[in-house]
Amino acid sequence: MNLKLHLLSRITAVALICLLATIAYVLHFSGQQSATLAQNTLMSLAKQLEFQLLSIGAGDRPTKPFPDFDLWKQTGSEPGICVSYQSIDGNTTRSLCKGIDLPSHQWPRAFEMLYRQLFKPDFSKERQVVYNHQVYGVLTVSVSTEMAMARAWENVRHLFGLSLITVTSVCLLVYLTVSRSLRPAQAIVAGLKRLSLGELSYRLPDFELIEWRQTAEAINRLANNQQQLLDERQKLAVMLMNLQEEERRHLARELHDEFGQCLTAIRAVAASVTQTAERQCPQLIPEAEQIGRFTQVMQNSVRDLLTQLRPAELDELGLEASLRSLVARWNQLDHGITRYSLKIAGDSMPLPEATAISLFRIAQEAISNIAKHASANRADLSLTIDTDNILMTIEDDGVANSLNFANRSGIGLLGMRERVLALNGQFSLQIAEPHGLIIQIRLPLLSPQASR
Repeated sequence: MNLKLHLLSRITAVALICLLATIAYVLHFSGQQSATLAQNTLMSLAKQLEFQLLSIGAGDRPTKPFPDFDLWKQTGSEPGICVSYQSIDGNTTRSLCKGIDLPSHQWPRAFEMLYRQLFKPDFSKERQVVYNHQVYGVLTVSVSTEMAMARAWENVRHLFGLSLITVTSVCLLVYLTVSRSLRPAQAIVAGLKRLSLGELSYRLPDFELIEWRQTAEAINRLANNQQQLLDERQKLAVMLMNLQEEERRHLARELHDEFGQCLTAIRAVAASVTQTAERQCPQLIPEAEQIGRFTQVMQNSVRDLLTQLRPAELDELGLEASLRSLVARWNQLDHGITRYSLKIAGDSMPLPEATAISLFRIAQEAISNIAKHASANRADLSLTIDTDNILMTIEDDGVANSLNFANRSGIGLLGMRERVLALNGQFSLQIAEPHGLIIQIRLPLLSPQASR
C-alpha cells in the first residue's frame, strides 16, 4: 500500500476511535447536565415553596393558593421541565410543564434508539417540602427526555462538525508533509532502476533528511563497489580473451608449421613411393595411394581446424573478409538447407583488434548455434559501423518462439554475452515474428578495453 494512504488511513481510524470516545463522553455529560438541571430546579422551587409557607405562617394572605408556581415560571425556567406537588393528605395536587419546541429539535431515529438503549434517560428528582419540622407534601421535578436528547444531539452535531474539520485539516497537513518528505524516495527508486539497467556511473544526490542521505550514501557506495568489480571483471575478461586468442594463434601456427609440413612431407613421400612402385613393385601401388588419400583427408581436417582456430583472413585481410569467408563456408557446408547472408555497412578496417576478434567470434558462435539448433531456412547477419557505435544483428527464422533458453548454462550465449560486456557493450535477445531469434550486439566504437 502507498505510504501516504497508509498513514492517512491510520490517522482516520484513530480519529474515528477518538471521536466515538468523545461522543460517548459528551452524551454522558449531557445526561449529567439534565440531571443537574433537575436537581437545581428542585432545590430552587422547594425554597420558593418553603418561603410561601413562611409567608403564610407570618400572616400574609397570598393572592393564589399554595403551592404557587408562578414565580418559578416567571424566573426563566428551562423548557422541557415538569414540576408536580402532592400534599401529604392527597387533597392538593398541582402540576406544571414548560413545553419544548420539537419541530426545531430534530434528530435521527437511530440516534434516539442508541441514546435510549445506552443511557436509559430518567431525570426525575423528588424532595419533601418541610416547614417548622412539618412535612406538607412532596415536590417532583423531571426533565423531558426529548429535551435531553435535543441537547445531546446538538452537542454531538457540533462535535462531529468540529472533528470533521480537524481530521480533514490534519490529514491534508500530513499528506502534504509526507509527500514532501517522500520525494527523495522517488529519486532513489529511479536511481536504482538506472543502476539495475547498467548505469553504474549514476550517483544519487545528497538529501536534506539525514535518513535519506544515509540511504543515498549506502547506495552510492554499493554502486562504486559494483563499478569497481565490473571494471576488474572486464579487465580480466579482456585478458582472458587475449590470452585465448594468443593460444589459438600459437596453436594454429604450430599446426600449420609443424603438423602441416609433416603431412605435406608424408604426402610427397607417398607420391614418391607410388612412382617407385610403378617401376619396381606394382603390388605396393594401392597402399601408397591409400596413404596419400589419408594424408589428404588429414590435411583437409587440419585446414578446417586452422580456420576455426584463427582464420588467415582475420590477420591478413581483416574482419569483413573473415565474415564473408565464414558465411560462404557455412553456405557450402549446409548444402542450401539454411541460407546465410551478410550485409556490412561502414569500414571495419580501423577497428581495434580485440573488437574485431570479438565480433568474429560472436558471429562464428551464433551461426554455429543456428546450424545446430534453429532448423532455420535463412539466417541474416548485418554489421553496421558508424562514428560512435558498432551494431551487429543476427536474425533467423528458426523454431524459437520464447526465450526460456536465455538463462540456461549453455556456453554459447554465455560466451557471447561475456565478450560483449567485456567491451562495455550491450547484448540483447528477442523473438522474431512469427518465430525465430534475433541477437543484437551494440558496442562503443572506442572503449578503453578495446583499444588495449
